[in-house]
Amino acid sequence: MSQIDQEKLEELQESLSKLQNSRKTLLLSTVTSEGFPEISYAPYVRNESGQFFIFISELASHTQNIMNTAKASVMFINEESESRNLFARERLIYQCSSIEVDNESDLYHTQLDAMEAEFGNMISMLRTLKDFHLFCLEPERGSYVVGFGKAYDVDPVSGTLIHIDEEKLKQGKG
Repeated sequence: MSQIDQEKLEELQESLSKLQNSRKTLLLSTVTSEGFPEISYAPYVRNESGQFFIFISELASHTQNIMNTAKASVMFINEESESRNLFARERLIYQCSSIEVDNESDLYHTQLDAMEAEFGNMISMLRTLKDFHLFCLEPERGSYVVGFGKAYDVDPVSGTLIHIDEEKLKQGKG
């Protein structure tokens, strides 16, 4: 790989981080028990291991979906007003496995404290409600798109980007 290519990848990794870190909520995609996709959103915090934590009510259908499938996708997408082309908006997507965090665990209290630091007293109030559950979303793979022909696989641990070109697409179908 040439130095220019490496520099471009480093710029893209910075852009990816900027997109994700500029959002306090993530778009959340789940699947119903009937197999229908469902889109929602949730405020989140992310730990140093790259896991997302969301605190959501069991009254919401996305919570039931996560409880039933233990899977979700999350997306961060650039604002329409900031996009030069609405057909090629910058976006970052992770496919995640999920687990409910035990409300007796240190992790539960640590992550809710982090959420309270980020989102304020609303978390204090929500903590008192029995229908709210903390979920850990563990990214298993990701993709980052910055335009036509500018799609990348994202390693969710290292953040490494790998360009998805025609050859890679052919390999994926075989």
